[in-house]
Amino acid sequence: MLFTSYAFLGFIAVLFLLYYLIPRRMQWGLLLIASYLFYFIAGPSWLLYLLATTMATYLAARRIEEVGVRQKAYIKANRQQLSAEEKKAYKEKMKGRQRGWMLACLLFDLGILAVVKYTNFAISNINGLLRLTGSASRLDFWDIALPMGISFYTFQALGYLIDVYRGTVEAEKNPFRLALFVSFFPQLIQGPISRFGDLARSLYEEHAFEAKRFCYGLQRILWGYFKKLVIADRILVGVNTVIRDTETYQGAYVFVGMLFYALELYADFTGGIDITIGIAQALGIEVKENFNRPYFSKSVKEYWRRWHITMGTWFTDYIFYPISVCKPMLKLSRAARARLGENVGKRIPIYLSSFAVWLATGIWHGASWNFVVWGLGNWVVIMISQELEPLYARFHRRFDVRGRGWYKLFQVLRTVFVMSCLRTFDCYRDVPLTFRMFGSMFTRWNWQILWDGSLLGIGLSAVDYAVLLAGLILLVAVSLLQRSGSVRDRIAARPYPTRFLIWYGLFLVVLLAGAYGAGYDASQFIYNQF
Repeated sequence: MLFTSYAFLGFIAVLFLLYYLIPRRMQWGLLLIASYLFYFIAGPSWLLYLLATTMATYLAARRIEEVGVRQKAYIKANRQQLSAEEKKAYKEKMKGRQRGWMLACLLFDLGILAVVKYTNFAISNINGLLRLTGSASRLDFWDIALPMGISFYTFQALGYLIDVYRGTVEAEKNPFRLALFVSFFPQLIQGPISRFGDLARSLYEEHAFEAKRFCYGLQRILWGYFKKLVIADRILVGVNTVIRDTETYQGAYVFVGMLFYALELYADFTGGIDITIGIAQALGIEVKENFNRPYFSKSVKEYWRRWHITMGTWFTDYIFYPISVCKPMLKLSRAARARLGENVGKRIPIYLSSFAVWLATGIWHGASWNFVVWGLGNWVVIMISQELEPLYARFHRRFDVRGRGWYKLFQVLRTVFVMSCLRTFDCYRDVPLTFRMFGSMFTRWNWQILWDGSLLGIGLSAVDYAVLLAGLILLVAVSLLQRSGSVRDRIAARPYPTRFLIWYGLFLVVLLAGAYGAGYDASQFIYNQF
């Protein structure tokens, strides 16, 4: 059931109505039913994976907490008899049991994800090695469908499990409530990846109908549909034309395609997140923001603090920090400091932990080498930038340009360009082809296509370009206004006729300027594949 389908609009309309008509104590139960119904419609067999992940996580978390409770009770009851060494040994023993339950569940949940998402990737690489060795043997690919949103709900479940192990949240005693946290349907398409401590309170509490909150939610949903239907789905036609015909569209077309893809990806992904947050807000549920004007970033590192925020913080908290402070890493760092010097030794944990994060980020995005190279490409750019910081500091001491408007614009455009270049691996989905197409920008000199009308031949008319330009201007204007506060609050402070014209006007734009066309079939959100 696509977010952009009439069926989905009917689905959430009925949900909103029932949610505020039924007794409030039953609201979270209705959300659980709605979430599982949504997932059942998407793929009945996929429910098995969702149920397996949920139940394994529930049982392991409860067991981890029970071990912790037993440890505290034992030490309290035997405080006088136990020496300090005995207490320490007992705590380490019980912590080991908790760690065992956590690791067993991690392996189980990640095992499901690995089997359904990465088995055919592994088989293709094994077959490639067999070809290189001259063997005629080949492994058959598995006929297995990738369940919708499996990466999102798996990481959400694992974050909860690790938080229980760390003692930052209590294990949920009601399996059905945990099932709702894992399966909350607006997040299944493309996130955000919520933490139990952030989402649980508003997800389970009772909500009375509040007109302002409900209207704000609908406004956020409408804004998301504007981004998706008017901008993303319209420019998608041009993007597909360029990247699918690699013999015809080379040189400057690659440059145009990667910039068009940057706009499409932003409008598609943030549009979906707007719909998700809008639905949750209309239900009285608080979901974390996932974007903070990323295309205004002045560096790649800053960009990743603003783009897909919940994914970035997940990898930072559950991969980067554990690896960087683990005993083997600290031992390696000490050895490197002794042999290679202080500067090199203290960098090793950062380099290796960041490498693990970006390798995992690439693999998480997709089971193919282009995503691995894309992830490591981000790592290389960030590490080089970090190493060049002393040089940047010297430059800025000599040339005081940091506060100048033109220099800030240069930094923003530079970041957009660098990220667009890296995303060519996402566009072409083949590493050698990506390098060939990227290189064609410098070997096939056809930049006249930017002004000779050739861009009208990639499936976009003059009207399409006009709509896209107007939409881009509106996106930039809203982003600039957001820097000084909520745009919806500003609109809400206006007289009713003004508010009506703004929101009804946006509704008409979505209705009339959405990229439907003859035989329109709504395209799926890009991040649904992850």
